[in-house]
Amino acid sequence: MTRIVRRPGAFVCGIDAAMDVIGGKWKVLILWALNEKTCRFGELRRAVPGVTEKVLSSHLRELEDDGIVHREVYAEVPPRVEYSLTPLGLSLNAALEPLGAWGRDHIYRGAEEAGPEGVRAEAAAEPVAGLGKR
Repeated sequence: MTRIVRRPGAFVCGIDAAMDVIGGKWKVLILWALNEKTCRFGELRRAVPGVTEKVLSSHLRELEDDGIVHREVYAEVPPRVEYSLTPLGLSLNAALEPLGAWGRDHIYRGAEEAGPEGVRAEAAAEPVAGLGKR
């Protein structure tokens, strides 16, 4: 059963409430990785380069508390734990797709304005530029 922990305090608007759930550098990248497939902790760590184990663990726990991520523990030796998106997490990723498209367009527009050197910078930034589909 998924437990959802509501944070105290009044939100100004829906975007404020959404940013409370996905705020920070790593959460949207975790959501993006889990949109691709169910992952074990080590797979997620490799899919989100630069995140520390401590931060990844903390963010996964927060996303689980918010009902976005499901943590499945298998009774095996050694224990196996897999993370996946809940239906709420899938709907959140769907809501983030237009933002990812805007970000890609923004990067491409900036690269076109910068000229040929900007195009090379754009190609280097592409793997982390998108939210949603890779």
